Amino acid sequence: MAEAKYDVLGIGNAIFDVLVRTDEKFLADHGMTKGGMALIDEARAAAIYRDMGPATEMSGGSAANTIVGIANLGARAAYIGKVKEDQIGKLYTHDIRAAGVAFETAPAVNGPATGCSYILVTPDGERTMNTYLGAAQELTPADIDPAQIEASRIVYLEGYLWDPKSAKEAFVKAATIAHGAGRQVALTLSDSFCVDRYRDEFLELMRKGTVDLIFANESELHALYQTSDFDTALKQLRADTKLGVVTRSEKGCVVASQEGVVAVHAFPIKELVDTTGAGDLFAAGFLFGLVRNAGHHKAGRLGGLAAAEVIQHIGARPLVSLKDLAQQHGLPV
Repeated sequence: MAEAKYDVLGIGNAIFDVLVRTDEKFLADHGMTKGGMALIDEARAAAIYRDMGPATEMSGGSAANTIVGIANLGARAAYIGKVKEDQIGKLYTHDIRAAGVAFETAPAVNGPATGCSYILVTPDGERTMNTYLGAAQELTPADIDPAQIEASRIVYLEGYLWDPKSAKEAFVKAATIAHGAGRQVALTLSDSFCVDRYRDEFLELMRKGTVDLIFANESELHALYQTSDFDTALKQLRADTKLGVVTRSEKGCVVASQEGVVAVHAFPIKELVDTTGAGDLFAAGFLFGLVRNAGHHKAGRLGGLAAAEVIQHIGARPLVSLKDLAQQHGLPV
C-alpha cells in the first residue's frame, strides 16, 4: 500500500455557517422545530437572515467541521465539497484552507449560490438548524479526485450528502476507490431525519461493506433499527458493521466491534453553551485516535475531549488547540 498523503479526507455538504443566539419565541414565530434541521429555499433563508440578530460566520458543514477538528489535532486533513464561485464561496474556501485543510474542489460557475446554514442557539445550548443547501448539492463524481482518495488513510462521508443522485454516485465512487487502494471508509448517519429517509440504503451500505465504520448518536441508532431499546439496536449494529461508534451525550460513547463493546465516559464540562458540532468534533477525535493507532478506548476519549471543548462555546470550531488539550490529558497525539 502506498504511503498516505492525508490521514483523513472528508466528503460532505460545503455549508457556510451563520450562528446566532436567540430565544424560544424566535423559533415559534418562524415555525421552527427546536433542535431539528430543516431544509429551506433561498427565499426562506433571506427571511430568516433578515430577522436574525448579530451572527458568527464560518465555513461549515458536518464533514468539514470534523476535518477541521482533525487538522487542529495535528493530523493531515483534506476535504471535498462544492461551493459556487461567489462571495460566500470564496470566504468558505479561504476559511477552510486557513484551518489547515487541503481543499481543491473546483467551485461551480453556474447554478445555485453557495449553501448556508442558519444555526439558532437557545439559552439552554440547543441548536436549531435551517439549511439552504444551494451549490453543496451540485457535487458530482467528477469532483472526486481518485489520486486524492487513494492517498487518504480514511475517507469520511456525511449522511447529509446522501440525497441528490449525483452526490450519491460521488459517494460510492469515493468508497470504491478507497477500498481498491486498501483504505478505510467511514460514514456518519448525520441526523434522524436522514436515517428515516434512507434507512434501507444506509443499512445496505453497511451490510455490503461499502462503509467500514459508522458514527451515530442514540436517536439515529434507534431510528436506524426502529427500536427504542438501546441494547437491541447495539447488537444489530455490531452484526451489520465492522466498527460502530454511538455517542450518548453526557453518558459518553460506546464503541462496538466484532471483538466486543467498549464504553467510554464523557469529559466533564463547566457549562453547556452550544451543541452545534458536538458529533462532528467527536468524530474528529475518534478518527484521529484511529490514525494514531491509539485503540478504541483512547480514540473514544479523544472524541469526548474534542466534543467537550466545542460545546462550551458558540460555533462548531475549537477555540483552543485540541492537540495541546489532548497532551494535557495524557492522550496520544
